[in-house]
Amino acid sequence: MKGLTIGKLAKESRVKIETIRFYERRGLLPEPPRNASGYRQFPEEARERIIFIKNAKELGFTLNEISELLSLRLVPNSTCEDVQKKAEEKMREVEDKIKRLKSIKTALSSLTALCSRGAPASECHFLEMLSID
Repeated sequence: MKGLTIGKLAKESRVKIETIRFYERRGLLPEPPRNASGYRQFPEEARERIIFIKNAKELGFTLNEISELLSLRLVPNSTCEDVQKKAEEKMREVEDKIKRLKSIKTALSSLTALCSRGAPASECHFLEMLSID
């Protein structure tokens, strides 16, 4: 039986062995078959799946969302439109997060403008403003 050991899979996928075990526990990677010596032998598809997971995580997908994306490949009658809907939903989440981050940036900018250089921290208006309800 030809396959990859967990160490080789980790090296080729550029992840830690514990990450592979975690993905297995989460159901993102199927349990691999074992060779005659009892060593697990991961198929090449496992490396491709780990790369898929890493790329999806880089785009902001959660592990649950990645699981849904992976399952769409297996669901009969699922279409590219189903995948597009998931991607558009993620895009809306990212746009909402950008708005919240811009709002935070504006608030921080206003608060830091209150700071007086050299003033003691006990008189810092920034810290005072954080205490107001």
